[in-house]
Amino acid sequence: MNKDTIHILAIESSCDDTSAAVLANDRVLALVNASQAVHREFGGVVPELASRSHQKSIMPTVQAAIEQSGISLTTLDAIAFTRGPGLLGSLLVGTHFAKSLAWSLGIPLIGVNHMEGHILAHFIRGDASAHQSSPNLTEPPSYPFLNLTVSGGHTQLVWVTSPFSFEVVGETLDDSAGETFDKVAKLLNLPYPGGPEIDRLAKTGNPHAFEFARPQIPDLNYSFSGLKTSIRYTLETLEREDPERLRRELPDICASVQNRIIEILTDKTNLALERYPTEHITLSGGVSANSGLRSAFLNLAAARGIRAHVPPMAYCTDNAAMIGMAGYFQFREGLFDPLHTTVDARMSLQSGSF
Repeated sequence: MNKDTIHILAIESSCDDTSAAVLANDRVLALVNASQAVHREFGGVVPELASRSHQKSIMPTVQAAIEQSGISLTTLDAIAFTRGPGLLGSLLVGTHFAKSLAWSLGIPLIGVNHMEGHILAHFIRGDASAHQSSPNLTEPPSYPFLNLTVSGGHTQLVWVTSPFSFEVVGETLDDSAGETFDKVAKLLNLPYPGGPEIDRLAKTGNPHAFEFARPQIPDLNYSFSGLKTSIRYTLETLEREDPERLRRELPDICASVQNRIIEILTDKTNLALERYPTEHITLSGGVSANSGLRSAFLNLAAARGIRAHVPPMAYCTDNAAMIGMAGYFQFREGLFDPLHTTVDARMSLQSGSF
């Protein structure tokens, strides 16, 4: 299809946020997110409640995105949606809605790998308000580049040579970095979601006040289970010996936890750059919003004399704009999905690549 401007409606529903976006090529016209506060009282995402909330939110969220974009449904050229990975029930809501709307409008359907979306969010252009927090993203990275994805479900180092070529060169063998942040926050009785709360408290703490275990994992893989155990034992000892000290030194604890996680992430990234030399490194995933990690990532790149790309805050956590960006790349190559396509809750990065 030869058109100068391709309009894509994108839908993201892989976990607990319902998101819809409208893109004109690689420019975001509208992005609307509906969060699910219902999970806070449980201290984590409850899959059944998540899928029910998506059912309630998806229609008004898509409608709001279309209205804010200033275009009509008949202007759309395709519907992009998250096909996986994610929570099965949540994915099904977004997928069925996308399939129904694409069929009714008679336009192509584009299934997107959620993890590819995070990486390709670095190619979104033209949204000045979103990019104010990350002026280094005025230009996208050049291929090939090394990407560090850090989220609640994934921690991966990915070698990217094109919008359709992703090689996972290192990943966590157990827990993800994002999961570690959240579980430690729960041990500290911090409100959900715990990762941002640890980041906030860490800003006034001493990152060297407590020493936690440093996992010795060969090659480019990660492991965080041993670190979590080390942190838990330290907190139990503090609680037993002096509960007031634990509360008094909470910022120091958070700063030390965050510092250790960031050290693990950046050390592996540094090692990966020895094996995969490049002029560009990118950071993606929900934990890329962490201020300490963003700063360390930029410092790592500066020390090596290369370019670092950190995403605008609007594109850090799960959002439909990144799904639309990946969908746009697929649209240009004519890579569409049939209406009988199914979700893949355990979709790997490789299986989602073309």
